[in-house]
Amino acid sequence: MDVFQCIRSRRTVRSYRPDPISREVLHKILQAGRWAPSSSNTQKWNFIAVQNRETLATLGKIATHGTFIGQAPLVIALVMDNAPRPQLDAGRALQQMELMAWSQGVGMCFVGVREAEQQQAVKQLLSIPEAMELITLLPFG
Repeated sequence: MDVFQCIRSRRTVRSYRPDPISREVLHKILQAGRWAPSSSNTQKWNFIAVQNRETLATLGKIATHGTFIGQAPLVIALVMDNAPRPQLDAGRALQQMELMAWSQGVGMCFVGVREAEQQQAVKQLLSIPEAMELITLLPFG
Protein backbone atom coordinates (compact mmCIF):
# COMPACT_ATOMS: atom_id res chain seq x y z
CA MET A 1 0.00 0.00 0.00
CA ASP A 2 1.45 3.38 -0.90
CA VAL A 3 1.70 6.12 1.75
CA PHE A 4 -1.10 8.29 0.36
CA GLN A 5 -3.52 5.34 0.19
CA CYS A 6 -2.55 4.29 3.72
CA ILE A 7 -3.19 7.77 5.13
CA ARG A 8 -6.42 8.20 3.18
CA SER A 9 -7.90 4.83 4.09
CA ARG A 10 -6.79 4.52 7.73
CA ARG A 11 -9.65 3.96 10.20
CA THR A 12 -9.93 3.56 13.95
CA VAL A 13 -10.74 -0.03 14.92
CA ARG A 14 -12.22 -1.04 18.28
CA SER A 15 -13.15 -4.65 17.50
CA TYR A 16 -10.40 -7.21 17.04
CA ARG A 17 -10.02 -10.76 15.81
CA PRO A 18 -8.10 -12.97 18.24
CA ASP A 19 -5.55 -13.85 15.54
CA PRO A 20 -2.02 -13.20 16.83
CA ILE A 21 0.09 -10.46 15.27
CA SER A 22 3.11 -12.04 13.58
CA ARG A 23 6.61 -11.28 14.88
CA GLU A 24 7.42 -9.73 11.48
CA VAL A 25 4.49 -7.28 11.67
CA LEU A 26 5.18 -6.51 15.34
CA HIS A 27 8.80 -5.75 14.45
CA LYS A 28 7.70 -3.40 11.64
CA ILE A 29 5.29 -1.56 13.96
CA LEU A 30 7.96 -1.10 16.64
CA GLN A 31 10.58 -0.03 14.08
CA ALA A 32 8.19 2.56 12.64
CA GLY A 33 7.82 4.03 16.14
CA ARG A 34 11.57 3.98 16.74
CA TRP A 35 12.22 5.79 13.48
CA ALA A 36 9.84 8.65 14.28
CA PRO A 37 11.43 12.08 14.60
CA SER A 38 11.67 13.51 18.11
CA SER A 39 12.64 16.79 19.77
CA SER A 40 16.41 17.21 19.34
CA ASN A 41 16.48 13.55 18.33
CA THR A 42 16.25 12.56 22.01
CA GLN A 43 14.02 9.51 21.36
CA LYS A 44 12.88 9.34 24.99
CA TRP A 45 10.16 6.78 24.25
CA ASN A 46 9.81 3.22 25.41
CA PHE A 47 7.43 0.71 23.86
CA ILE A 48 6.12 -2.20 25.91
CA ALA A 49 4.57 -4.91 23.74
CA VAL A 50 1.99 -7.03 25.56
CA GLN A 51 0.66 -10.26 24.04
CA ASN A 52 -0.14 -12.29 27.17
CA ARG A 53 -3.92 -12.92 27.14
CA GLU A 54 -4.27 -12.57 30.92
CA THR A 55 -2.40 -9.26 30.99
CA LEU A 56 -4.44 -7.98 28.03
CA ALA A 57 -7.69 -8.89 29.83
CA THR A 58 -6.50 -7.05 32.95
CA LEU A 59 -5.57 -3.96 30.89
CA GLY A 60 -9.08 -4.05 29.39
CA LYS A 61 -10.56 -3.93 32.91
CA ILE A 62 -8.28 -1.10 34.06
CA ALA A 63 -8.73 1.12 30.97
CA THR A 64 -12.44 1.86 31.32
CA HIS A 65 -12.34 4.14 28.23
CA GLY A 66 -10.97 1.24 26.18
CA THR A 67 -12.35 -2.01 27.50
CA PHE A 68 -11.94 -3.43 23.98
CA ILE A 69 -8.23 -3.76 24.82
CA GLY A 70 -9.14 -7.04 26.48
CA GLN A 71 -9.98 -8.58 23.08
CA ALA A 72 -6.89 -7.34 21.21
CA PRO A 73 -4.06 -9.79 20.50
CA LEU A 74 -1.46 -7.03 21.04
CA VAL A 75 -1.17 -3.84 23.05
CA ILE A 76 1.79 -1.50 22.95
CA ALA A 77 2.16 0.84 25.92
CA LEU A 78 3.85 4.07 24.89
CA VAL A 79 5.92 5.43 27.78
CA MET A 80 8.13 8.53 27.85
CA ASP A 81 11.22 8.93 30.02
CA ASN A 82 12.03 12.54 30.95
CA ALA A 83 11.26 13.87 27.46
CA PRO A 84 11.39 17.63 26.77
CA ARG A 85 8.12 17.45 24.76
CA PRO A 86 6.54 14.09 25.65
CA GLN A 87 3.11 14.57 24.08
CA LEU A 88 4.49 15.83 20.75
CA ASP A 89 7.17 13.15 20.47
CA ALA A 90 4.81 10.38 21.56
CA GLY A 91 2.22 11.52 19.03
CA ARG A 92 4.73 11.30 16.22
CA ALA A 93 5.80 7.77 17.19
CA LEU A 94 2.18 6.72 17.70
CA GLN A 95 1.13 7.98 14.26
CA GLN A 96 3.94 6.11 12.54
CA MET A 97 3.08 2.88 14.36
CA GLU A 98 -0.59 3.30 13.41
CA LEU A 99 0.21 3.83 9.74
CA MET A 100 2.62 0.90 9.63
CA ALA A 101 0.03 -1.36 11.25
CA TRP A 102 -2.68 -0.21 8.83
CA SER A 103 -0.39 -0.81 5.85
CA GLN A 104 0.00 -4.40 7.11
CA GLY A 105 -3.76 -4.95 7.43
CA VAL A 106 -3.85 -4.44 11.21
CA GLY A 107 -6.32 -2.08 12.89
CA MET A 108 -5.79 -0.06 16.05
CA CYS A 109 -7.20 2.63 18.36
CA PHE A 110 -5.18 4.51 20.93
CA VAL A 111 -6.61 4.50 24.45
CA GLY A 112 -6.03 7.30 26.92
CA VAL A 113 -5.56 6.29 30.53
CA ARG A 114 -6.33 9.60 32.21
CA GLU A 115 -7.35 8.87 35.79
CA ALA A 116 -4.46 8.70 38.28
CA GLU A 117 -5.59 5.39 39.79
CA GLN A 118 -5.81 3.80 36.34
CA GLN A 119 -2.35 5.15 35.44
CA GLN A 120 -0.95 3.64 38.64
CA ALA A 121 -2.64 0.29 38.01
CA VAL A 122 -1.23 0.07 34.46
CA LYS A 123 2.24 1.10 35.64
CA GLN A 124 2.18 -1.52 38.37
CA LEU A 125 0.90 -4.25 36.03
CA LEU A 126 3.55 -3.51 33.37
CA SER A 127 6.38 -2.69 35.84
CA ILE A 128 6.73 0.87 34.54
CA PRO A 129 8.93 3.00 36.83
CA GLU A 130 7.09 5.76 38.67
CA ALA A 131 9.21 8.52 37.08
CA MET A 132 8.16 7.52 33.55
CA GLU A 133 5.05 8.95 31.91
CA LEU A 134 2.47 6.54 30.49
CA ILE A 135 1.15 8.31 27.38
CA THR A 136 -1.26 5.78 25.90
CA LEU A 137 -2.10 2.15 25.27
CA LEU A 138 -2.32 1.06 21.63
CA PRO A 139 -4.36 -2.11 21.01
CA PHE A 140 -3.77 -3.77 17.64
CA GLY A 141 -5.66 -6.49 15.85
